[in-house]
Order: sequence, then structure tokens, then C-alpha cells
Amino acid sequence: MIIHFPPRIAVICGPTGVGKTTAAIQIASALDAEIINADSMQVYRYMDIGTAKPSTLEQARIPHHMIDIVDPDEPFDAQQYADMGQNLIFKLAEQGIPVLVAGGTGFYIRALIHGLFESGSGNSEIRLNLKKEADTKGTDELYHRLCECDPKAAAKIHLNDAFRIVRALEIYETTGQPISTCHQEHRLAPPLFDVLKIGLFRQRELLYERINHRVDLMVEDGLVDEVKSLLKRGYSSELKPLQSIGYRHIVDFFEGRMSWDDTLQMLKQDTRHYAKRQLTWFNSDSQVKWIDADHLDEITNTIKSFLYS
Repeated sequence: MIIHFPPRIAVICGPTGVGKTTAAIQIASALDAEIINADSMQVYRYMDIGTAKPSTLEQARIPHHMIDIVDPDEPFDAQQYADMGQNLIFKLAEQGIPVLVAGGTGFYIRALIHGLFESGSGNSEIRLNLKKEADTKGTDELYHRLCECDPKAAAKIHLNDAFRIVRALEIYETTGQPISTCHQEHRLAPPLFDVLKIGLFRQRELLYERINHRVDLMVEDGLVDEVKSLLKRGYSSELKPLQSIGYRHIVDFFEGRMSWDDTLQMLKQDTRHYAKRQLTWFNSDSQVKWIDADHLDEITNTIKSFLYS
């Protein structure tokens, strides 16, 4: 393989349930590539089923990076992800190893490629006060405040996600600028790598069928027991990872806020809504080349031509 500078990487992105893991493993196998995870929940240990993490066998078949690197109660954000991922890419590139970045967390992918806006504008005192407010009053009031000052950011943040709500309000109260504006401005920064972005797509009805089926399989594979295990380990249901899709739904069931049938229905609905938000994010990126997820030969050849030319 020709070693390029800046390094060349291929990104396989798209909505949840479209088939990114299967595609990435097949393509990596064909190209002797290694995979860098770009799913913000797969970085956490003990959270396998609800995050649709590649299986142990799949990870043994192809080297995967940025999976199982922190515990659910350890702080982790896009800045840490970008720093670690960028170092990995340069290291693999020096060894002549092709890199595939695969996942559906658009913000992590953007952070990896472009870096993040300077966050030195943050303020630890403001952050601490906001955290105290969240702890004493809950997130409802803070979320309402965020909706007023930065509706774009609020639309992408769950009302129970205290970490991201506090972060967004901290940036706004410190700089007077919405965090969404900071992100949007930074999107134009030069990329650190030469990048090919492949977006996988399926017809909307088929995608939703796959999502519904995957939720059923997660339950069959032990999602309920996985959440029980996390709680038995002492991890609070208020932690950011346990407020993610799937985990918070099972917690709501445990705590009697929803019946089992309603839990399944809401989990499928929220996952479909999440897929729609992902599509909106990736569709806003004109650099994404969309290819039918079933056309793996075309995807493989496109990536091979890019990485090896």
C-alpha cells in the first residue's frame, strides 16, 4: 500500500441498523484494513447488546479500535475520542495499514476528521454551578433554558442528558455563542486527513423493519440482563451512557414507568427517530457518497481505489 500524507482514511457511516458493522468487517477483510469505531456508546465496557457492539468473534477476525476503552462512569467526550483516534490513524498509517472508520455518531466522525473548536472558552466555575443545579433541580429547567438559547443543540440532546446540556449551557454562558454555532463554524476547518465518506442507505421502510427486528433480537440476546448487570455493578441509571437509547427504556420498565409492551414500542420508535436524525446529519454533508448497503462489492472497490491510488 502507498503511504500517503496526510493519511487517507475511509469512513463508513449511516443510520443505525443499516448494516455498517457487517459492511466494515467484510471490507476490512478484503483490504487487510483495521477498523476504528465511531459509535459514541461502543466505547463503554459492559454495554454490548444495547450498543450493537461487534461480537467477540467479529473483533477477533478484524482488529477493532476505540471499543471497550472506558467504564460507564468514566468521563469521556468527543475531544478525548478525537485525540485518541487521530493518534491511532497516524500510527496505523506509518505502518502502512489501511484504516476504516465505521459508525453512526456524526459528531465523533467530524471531531476525528476536523478536530474540535477550541474549548478553552469554557469556564469551570460556570460548569460546576450548572452541575449543582442539575443535581438539585433535575435537568428539566436546564433543558428548557437550552431550548431558548440554542434550539438547534437542544433538538439533538435528550432532556435527561445532563452532561451535554451542561456543556452546551456552559459554552453559551461563557462565550455568548450557541455551541451549535461553534460546531458549525468549525465544520469548515481543513480536515486532518484525506477522507472518503461512504454513507450506507436502504429504503426507509426496509430500514425501519430492520430496526424493529434488531430491537427484538437485542431483547432475545439478553438486553434486560445486561442492564440488570450494569445496575448490580453499581452504575447509576443517571449516568450518561445509561441514559442512551435502549438502556434508559429498560430502566424505565424496571422502575415501573412503562409496561413491557410500551417499553418495546417506545424503544423501537425512539430508535427509528434516532436513525432519522442520523440521516439528517449525514445528508447535510455533501462529501458523503451514498451507496446501497447491499452493494458491498461496489463499496469495497470504491474504497480500495481511493486508499490504494
